[in-house]
Amino acid sequence: MTDVQKLFSEKLRLSGHSLTAARKAVFAALEQEAPQTMTELVAKLKGEVDRASAYRAIDLFEKLGIVQRLQIGWKYKLELTDIFNYHHHHISCTSCGLVAPLREDRTLEAAMHALAQEYGFKPSGHQIEIQGICAQCQNKQ
Repeated sequence: MTDVQKLFSEKLRLSGHSLTAARKAVFAALEQEAPQTMTELVAKLKGEVDRASAYRAIDLFEKLGIVQRLQIGWKYKLELTDIFNYHHHHISCTSCGLVAPLREDRTLEAAMHALAQEYGFKPSGHQIEIQGICAQCQNKQ
């Protein structure tokens, strides 16, 4: 069991939830992939975890801060939170739906925290997403 999987198991245990086979499979599917839609996740888990169990697991994971939603226009994709992954932002293509992580930028992070403080906020998290058309879709146009 990896350190990330141990952390996941411990987070469930501390919140009073057990590590079921379905929860373990959903976490593993999220751990190995880029952000994905529920449809993609359910398809990946087909034959291993039924649709209802996948949705229940994601609902629990969101409540426990294991998974976060990335709003992509009016849709969303899911990924593990910064507890299980490094903090990053995203760039997304409005044509093909590609979502890619952006490299960490310490200057941007410092500016985000300073801006929050300017407004009297103690930041608990943030997401930044750049939307546009990827190079591959631009070449097709």
